[in-house]
Amino acid sequence: MDYVMRSVRAEEWPQARQLRLDALQDPAAPVAFLDSYEAAVARPDAFWQDRTAAAAEGGDVRQFVAESPEGEWVGTVTVLIERPEDDVRFGLPAEVNQGHLVGVFVRPEVRGAGVTDALFRVAVDWAWSLSAPRLERVRLYVHEKNPRAAAFYRRFGFVPSGQRMPVPGPGPGPGSGAGERRDWELEYVIERG
Repeated sequence: MDYVMRSVRAEEWPQARQLRLDALQDPAAPVAFLDSYEAAVARPDAFWQDRTAAAAEGGDVRQFVAESPEGEWVGTVTVLIERPEDDVRFGLPAEVNQGHLVGVFVRPEVRGAGVTDALFRVAVDWAWSLSAPRLERVRLYVHEKNPRAAAFYRRFGFVPSGQRMPVPGPGPGPGSGAGERRDWELEYVIERG
């Protein structure tokens, strides 16, 4: 495989923006992302500049991209660092210091070529390499109607934790009655070995 896995750089915000917009147009986007193309395309350049700079500097966020030999970005994953004392960004509150993988996307034309595995290896290895805070686990959420992603996560070594949460956004909540049902996000984890 000739792809390079690396962290984004702050000045690459136009590429980060475009990759996100492409991801949000993927057929799996409705069950893969908690964002819409319409909302993302309307955001100002300053939003993308700030977001990319934060993910490049590597504080509590690090975005990795897969780059082809021609310089095309073909995939991405972001690691969020979560501590028990932090405000909850998404999902259940952290009980231990942990990484949280979000924003996973690989272009359809390179799926099955090892790009997703390589992105996950670099992201998880980076999470385990941190000493302050030392992370005890890495988690992610997968929509219950996204079996392809769930199968990859299990093959990579993530296991269902048994925790789930309703998909954020409008819609009936659990137990809302009237026969309505909300979809679920399922938590998958890898514990430090």
